[in-house]
This record gives sequence, structure tokens and C-alpha cells, in this order.
Amino acid sequence: MTTHVPTAPDTAPAAPARSRALALAVLCAGMLMIILDGSIVTVALPAIQDDLHFSPADLTWTVNAYLIAFGGLLLLAGRLGDLIGRKRVFVAGLALFTAASLLCAFATGQGVLIAARFLQGVGGAMASSVSLGMIVTLFPEPGERGRAIGAFSFVGAAGASIGQVLGGVLTQALDWHWIFLINLPLGLAAVLLAVRVLAPDHGPGLRAGADVPGAVLITAALMLGIHTIVGAGGHGWTSARTLGLGALSLALLAGFLLRQARAARPLLPLRMFRSRNVSGANAVQLLTIAGMFGFQIMVALYLQQVLGYGSAATGLAMLPAAVAIAAVSLLLSARLSARFGERSVLLVGLAMLVVALGLLVRLPTDADYPVHLLPTMLLIGGGGLVLSALAVLGMSGAGPEDAGTASGLFNTTQQVGGALGVAVLTTLADGRGGALAAAGHPAAEALAGGFRLAFAVAAGLLTVALLLAALVLRPAAKS
Repeated sequence: MTTHVPTAPDTAPAAPARSRALALAVLCAGMLMIILDGSIVTVALPAIQDDLHFSPADLTWTVNAYLIAFGGLLLLAGRLGDLIGRKRVFVAGLALFTAASLLCAFATGQGVLIAARFLQGVGGAMASSVSLGMIVTLFPEPGERGRAIGAFSFVGAAGASIGQVLGGVLTQALDWHWIFLINLPLGLAAVLLAVRVLAPDHGPGLRAGADVPGAVLITAALMLGIHTIVGAGGHGWTSARTLGLGALSLALLAGFLLRQARAARPLLPLRMFRSRNVSGANAVQLLTIAGMFGFQIMVALYLQQVLGYGSAATGLAMLPAAVAIAAVSLLLSARLSARFGERSVLLVGLAMLVVALGLLVRLPTDADYPVHLLPTMLLIGGGGLVLSALAVLGMSGAGPEDAGTASGLFNTTQQVGGALGVAVLTTLADGRGGALAAAGHPAAEALAGGFRLAFAVAAGLLTVALLLAALVLRPAAKS
């Protein structure tokens, strides 16, 4: 099957190499700020809880409010980028994210912080949804495009690990307010540079595809679905609340798909799913991110709760993973993809991740970091192969008029996968740990047993992703 990646911007010829490089740097900088914020908050949660007197249940909303807004609006924001211009949506998203960060930093109450985190999610969705679409239209030549997506994927993968290091350092050295204040200079610089560097693009306007009923249906379905997933751990996966909200979310999604099949100007053209690689890449990404994001949370909790690491030490312990991903993304991914194709590179990267998490299934309570954890951190470098290859495959088949929508879809499956992975793995770990504690096992052994189960399930998710990629995806045609 021939895959098609947009070969030119929809409104202008290819820009000079220097300006395209600057544009890529701006897009990566904006994404780095958003990704950093997503992980930097997790390290500071205990400090936020103590200062603002959150209950454990209410504290989760500082993360959930962001996830619901971010994941729920990605698809809509991507389509808006196609219609009114991706630069406009990107700049507006960065500006809103930066302003919301200021509100977070000076929040003195729980309600203000949660509302500000929701606004951060809205801004993050706007900026993230169009970034990948802008990159694939900026870089028409396959080699350049591969290197650009490799750099962008590195920012997404390594930024989360860097955020944990930075979050631990800032929280311990100063206080939790600084994890949001640091966004101000970064955000302002990114907005000013984006206005100056990014080439203007003009979509056909809202009348060309303003599917309001479809927008309402998909936004409601995604927000309700993510809300159901993140709340399932506390209410139970088989509770009436979880099953009822889950069924309603699926009904809204079904209504959206029916609307898209009949609408003259659909929000999400279903023709994109005719591409085996587009559909397969999004499915593989959902499973991969579920396993990897859940792993990231679980291994951080293991380091702190079982081995007794502090916030900064936990971040530093995960730094080799960020370095490995950086090296693979920036130095190897594009070259290997050009020589062997994205599908082959993806399969190798997924195999590395399966082995990485498989090594943790027998993790002891008194683990020695160089022996038991460092090999996994280094093998996580396979994520640098996986994410860039998936990005190319996930954007294949999208014409210039659909690049923002395809980018929003790709980011949506990423966010849903992350929320699903964390919810499932934390629930399994808590359940197993509680059962072992009730059976009389020491606290550390009970906790470790729960984490081992979570790592095993994460490895299983990645194994399914590997099999799906091998069976469904096809090599991309050489340009």
C-alpha cells in the first residue's frame, strides 16, 4: 500500500532550510514546555497537597482536570487548525497555556488550582494538536522529515523524564509554585518566536467544515471517557458509575462516528481510516503509551515507596532513560528509518521495550540500581525508535487539508492511552499490594508485589502492540 505524507504546505511553497529549522525549534520548544509540565507536576503533588490541604481524592484532580481538557479537545483543536490556520491555533494555545501557568503559580485554593490546570489542558491541546501537522508540511523531503519527526519525538519522550528531574529539584530547592512559574519565560519566548518565525497559513474558514454537532459529540465522548478512566481506580472498574459513564461515552462516540459518515463537512473525515497504516499506528500507539506511561508512574512510585528515594533522586534515577531516548531519537532513528523503513524500526523498538519491562517482573524489594534498574532504563531508548516511526505512520495518508486533524487524532490516542495505562496499572498495583499486605507480607514486599504485577501487565500491553504492528502495518512506499 502506498502511504502519502503531505509534501507541501497548503498555502505556500517550501520555505528555506534555515527558516524551517527555526520553525521546528519553536514547535519543539512549545511541545517541550507542555510535556515538561505534564510530568513535573507529579513529583510536586505531595508538596501541593500539604500546602493547599488537598484530600487524597481531591488531589488527583490537579492531574485529572488537565488530562480531561487536554485529551478531550485535541481532535477538535486539530480540525480548527485545518480550518482557520494552524499557526493561529498554535500561538493561541501557547498563550493560554502560559497565562494558565501564571494562575496555577499563584493559586491559593484548591478550586483555583484545578480550574487553572483545566485551562492549561485547553491551551496544551490547542498547541499540541497542530504541531505534528505543521512539521510534516514543513519538511516534504523524506530524510528531512524523518529527522524532524525524530527531534519532535525526542522532545515528547525525553521531556517527561526531564520534567521529573526538574520538578524534584525545584520543589526541594524552592517550592511547588516554581514548577509553574518556570513556564512564564519559556512560554513568552515561545509565543514571540512563533509569531515571528512560523509562516502564516490560512485555512478555508469555519464554514468549510464547522461540524458543530460532531464537535459536541466527540468532545463530550472524549472528556467523559477520560474522566471515567481516571476515576475507575477509586470507584472500581465494575462499579455502576464506571460502567454507566463508560457506556454513555461509547454511545456518544458511536453517535459521532455516525455523524461523520453522513455529514457533508465532517470534523474527522473517515476516509483517513482507510489507510491501514494510519489506523494501525494509532492502535499501536494507544497500547504502547498505555504501557510506557504507566511504567513511568509505577517505577517512580517504586523508587520512592520501596527503595526510599527522594523526589530529586527519583528524577535522576530516570535520567538514563531520557538520555537513551535522546541518543536514539536524534542520532539513529531517522537514519535507520531511511535505510530499513519505519515499520522495521518500529518492530525493533517495541521489542526493546518488551524486554525492558520484562526485566522488572522479578524486581526485588532491595533492588540494586545498577543491576536491576539501569538495564531497563537503557533499553527504554527503544522508545526513541517507536515514537518517531509511529508519528510518520500515523500521519501517512493525510493530505495538506487534513494534516491538523490527523495530528489531533494521533495526539488523542496518545492521551487516551496514557490515561488508560495509568488508571489500569495503578489499580492493579494497589489491589495486588493490598492483598499481599492483608495476607501478612511486610509492607515493602507487598508494595513491590503490586508493582511487579503492574510491570508484567505493561510488558503484556507492549507485546500486544508488537504483534499488532507486525500483523497490520505495512512498509511505507519509498518517495
